[in-house]
Amino acid sequence: MMRVTRADRSRLAEWWFTVDHVLIVAILALMLSGLVLSLAASPAVALKKGLPTFYFFERHVVFTAIGFAVMIALSFLTPSLARRTAALLLVGSIGALIWVLFDSQVINGARRWLSIAGISLQPSEFAKPSCVIVIAWLFAEARRRPDMPALPIAVILGAIVCGLLVLQPDVGQTVLLAVIWGAMYLLAGLPLAGAALLAGVGLCGLIVAYFAFPHVHDRIDRFIDASQELNSQAARAFQSFAEGGFLGRGPGEGTIKTRFPDAHTDYIYAVLAEEYGAVACLALAALFGFIVIKALISALSEPRAANRIAIQGLAIMFGLQALVNMGVNVGLIPATGMTLPFISAGGSSILAISITLGMVLALTRRRADSASYEMPEYALATSADEAALGRGR
Repeated sequence: MMRVTRADRSRLAEWWFTVDHVLIVAILALMLSGLVLSLAASPAVALKKGLPTFYFFERHVVFTAIGFAVMIALSFLTPSLARRTAALLLVGSIGALIWVLFDSQVINGARRWLSIAGISLQPSEFAKPSCVIVIAWLFAEARRRPDMPALPIAVILGAIVCGLLVLQPDVGQTVLLAVIWGAMYLLAGLPLAGAALLAGVGLCGLIVAYFAFPHVHDRIDRFIDASQELNSQAARAFQSFAEGGFLGRGPGEGTIKTRFPDAHTDYIYAVLAEEYGAVACLALAALFGFIVIKALISALSEPRAANRIAIQGLAIMFGLQALVNMGVNVGLIPATGMTLPFISAGGSSILAISITLGMVLALTRRRADSASYEMPEYALATSADEAALGRGR
């Protein structure tokens, strides 16, 4: 059996001794949980759609395997290569977002999917992680080099991506990306006046979306007026938590997956609640929380601002997407159509989340050259104080 030792100077050995093993194990546990839940939720949906019983499960297995390989491959990248890869992916994603507006089928009133070699891909999923990494670099440059127009470029870039998402329309993804953009702006330590202005613009955007898009208007009205929600998918999903109790009805015993078409995607968390109970739901939520917190803690020790902000932005995006999906299932927020990372069916979602976490693993690796990176401001201040005390002596 091959063993990797510290004396080995290969790329594989370097990766093995610098990557976050705990984070990889947690992500792998989440992926395996997704396979188990896909096996529980998807056969009933496949039969209802006239497809082979394990059609969605088999696709989930294939995309999870590909996603894991992509994640590990990306984790080998250096921070500079990760940024270049993200920039190329962002350019391709923006091109695909424009393409999708002119050459795609309208499904449920939206143009969001491209068919490539018989596979449907959703470009917006790939735009998110790449946009986060590029904007994180721009925010860091805005602080480090005030003479560089990095902040205006970040604003324009965010506006372009959000504008293309609105044109689909995909209000849920637009709001998610805008919130992450704002969070990274604050984490970068940029002027609060700008944050207040952007928050005002975002609020105005939500008001316009409410009146401009009938499906947004309908979902919010249904959420506010409980009487309209009685027979909706969201209401039935919420009911599954009561029927499942603490320990659930048992694997395969749930009925909610037979009552609406999105049991394997938007409402797979409700399937978990009915069949495995509230305890399993809390355990899954804790696993998501652990991955997010582990990444955020790793970001605290990252000396380079661009890497630190990127890790924080990617972790927040991953956590918020999970939180939104679970919030919809328990009736805390209106339906958004957002998937549960690695759990919901959907090749684009699985691959995009794999890219997201692959970048997190790449940026959180322990690097021998970290001493040559720029130090955080608090560290620079501490060093200056120590130097002054030394001169005083």
